[in-house]
Amino acid sequence: MISKSLALKVLNAALATGGDYAEIYVEEITPESYMLENGKVESAGSPQAYGCGLRILNGFRSVYGYTSDLSAKSLLALAEKLSASYDEPRKITVEKMVSPRVKQNIKITDHVRDVPVEEKIGYLKELYGVTAAVDPRIVRVQTGLSSTIKNIEIFNAEGPVANHFTNVEERTRVFIIAMAAGAEGIETSFYGPGASAGWSYFTKELDYKAIAKEAGEKAVMMLGAKECPSGRYTVVIKNGWGGVLFHEACGHPLEASATSKGLSVFSDSIGKPIASPCVSAWDDGTIPNEWGSDNIDSEGVPTQKNELIRDGVCVGFMIDRFNGRRLDKAPNGTARRQSYKYCPTSRMSNTYIAAGKDDPEQIIKDTPLGIYVANFGGGSVDPTTGEFNFSASEAYIIRDGKICEPVKGCTLIGTGQEVLMQIDRVGNDLLLGQGNCGAASGSVPVNVGQPTIRLKEITVGGRGGKLE
Repeated sequence: MISKSLALKVLNAALATGGDYAEIYVEEITPESYMLENGKVESAGSPQAYGCGLRILNGFRSVYGYTSDLSAKSLLALAEKLSASYDEPRKITVEKMVSPRVKQNIKITDHVRDVPVEEKIGYLKELYGVTAAVDPRIVRVQTGLSSTIKNIEIFNAEGPVANHFTNVEERTRVFIIAMAAGAEGIETSFYGPGASAGWSYFTKELDYKAIAKEAGEKAVMMLGAKECPSGRYTVVIKNGWGGVLFHEACGHPLEASATSKGLSVFSDSIGKPIASPCVSAWDDGTIPNEWGSDNIDSEGVPTQKNELIRDGVCVGFMIDRFNGRRLDKAPNGTARRQSYKYCPTSRMSNTYIAAGKDDPEQIIKDTPLGIYVANFGGGSVDPTTGEFNFSASEAYIIRDGKICEPVKGCTLIGTGQEVLMQIDRVGNDLLLGQGNCGAASGSVPVNVGQPTIRLKEITVGGRGGKLE
């Protein structure tokens, strides 16, 4: 998208006033999206965008800017403007450029963009048909598909030899929103599977008809749900999307953007127990074709499988280049950004509690009384204190070791430190769920995940009476 010779000029211009690292991030984005309302096309679009971000580091200082004008004049002017933030003798002159080889975790042959529009619309209509047929009380069904291809170039230098990386990010996600209405009110359910994969994944590997049917069934089922009881109870959380609780309450406080500044409850936790001994956790950006995976991060560092918690002990953080300076640790492939308009920082990719040895069904059988959370809705967390508040969009009463009636209005309240220590059972059924995570460097695709887990006791908020 820009020539290597121009990149060398821009890097040297950026480093002219004493910067010790310079980075050029160039991207061309080609998205497409389709949304259907009750089987009728409501919107379709494929806007394109491109631009360049430039960052200069000098010790513990950072300056960043961006432009959508990729001409030599514009890029050199941006470099000159940003470098004016420093006023020191030149430390680095970039003399040449190399292109390191990177392992390819994402391999796609049947690109979604090459599938005829009629076929993609037909797929979404089929999803609608399956969901709508579940029950007459299904009054509204939204189905959609979004797919994005990013062509990326990264040039960076912290010495006389600059690195040049190229990368292609391709991700697709479908979604189903089912709304059911009855005398009891209105309930909705949402499913949004996604992957860094081709069209065959969504048509052959993904059981999309089963997902569409389940979306309708869950919306109807929740119409008859009673209010959730409140109090301190044992809670079992289903595998997959249940991992969003760990993502928010524990994952964000393990990012270097928080830990390096002492703004996280886990800032000084390396080598210390922060969870029950049955808990181990990872952030792995290398899982082939997963929603949160990639070949390199937004700084050009190859993605890695990073261990965060081992047998309850904190053993690592997610570290980007800049915050790694404060920690005196090397970056580990977790710097991410939404687009060229954002400066990269440490972010999660595919973050999960590792599988344990327990049979999920046995975990339920060994729980005489409690709450079973099958899915989460919204929530909030304060990384500095670890306090969180999460609402469950699908929950049930556990009674005599069996999953019984559904309840609504269930909220889990606590802290990241508490929830990690309260885990006493970990299933062997690890599953990942797809979502988008918003933070300082924008919204990025992430997988959350876990096996079935049990919390010995946690505060449950609800409008019902005492659980019995």
